Amino acid sequence: MSDVPGAPADLLRSLTRAERLLSRRLGAVLADDALSIEAWRVLCLLADGQGHPMSEVSAEASLPPGTLTKLVDQLVDRNLVFRRIDPVDRRRIRAYLTARGRREHARLDERVRASIAELGITEMGVAETSEPGMPPAANLVHQLDDLIGRLDPARQRVHADAAGPHR
Repeated sequence: MSDVPGAPADLLRSLTRAERLLSRRLGAVLADDALSIEAWRVLCLLADGQGHPMSEVSAEASLPPGTLTKLVDQLVDRNLVFRRIDPVDRRRIRAYLTARGRREHARLDERVRASIAELGITEMGVAETSEPGMPPAANLVHQLDDLIGRLDPARQRVHADAAGPHR
């Protein structure tokens, strides 16, 4: 790596290592319920109750469509997720949490949050760029979401479209 602290290679290495270690930690929490990190990502996305097109779930869960279909099939078999034809665009399939899926998500979310709290993220110093009153863990997520938004061309287009035409 670089001899210069804060070099781009350091950021990449640190983010990659943090993601892998956090995934391993949360994987151990979810293993008791025979749930993978990928399945957890899907449940978290669907927990908003809106129902999401499978293409969106695939992108947000970082899974290829074929892999996502197999995973969602398993979640359907466990009565955690169901699929319906999109009422607006009948060519699309939307995924939703079942009532059991919502209960399981809530129960597991408590365990996942407790595991993350053990890391002391909520006790970290607040960065200079934090928003007033925002807990440090939420600030970290906010900063990472902002970074993702800057790096992801698809999200950049969505934000540009939402901002309207430029003059």
